[in-house]
Amino acid sequence: MSDYPQLQTSVLDSTIPRELAEFYRNLLGLDYRAGDEPGADDDGQPDWLVLVDESGHRVLSFQKVEKLTRTTWPKDDVPMQLHLDFTVPDASALHRHRERAEALGAELILDRSDDPDEALFVFADLSGHPFCIFVA
Repeated sequence: MSDYPQLQTSVLDSTIPRELAEFYRNLLGLDYRAGDEPGADDDGQPDWLVLVDESGHRVLSFQKVEKLTRTTWPKDDVPMQLHLDFTVPDASALHRHRERAEALGAELILDRSDDPDEALFVFADLSGHPFCIFVA
């Protein structure tokens, strides 16, 4: 056991936590923590949701907020403050996951897929949080 704090999860604020959790569940192939599945809450927008990997380890959590100001990146009026990075093995997978991300509702912000050093796409999720998918 480490003598340092361990990261348990990353938490994303959202006015629509259920929809955002569904977006990332489908994008990343995750599952809900027991009790967080759709239908487990009364109003459809619970205050807190957790997604876990196949081992049951927390990966992402979602917290309901009443208001969320969307980043204006790449302009710096409203900075990113945080973004998520996801990797894929090759250009074919990069383009396949772009299609899936957009089909799930992501908005393409930046296309650098032709960069020979680090091919990537930058997206905004349903709540406007930026995330990258790039070739590792």
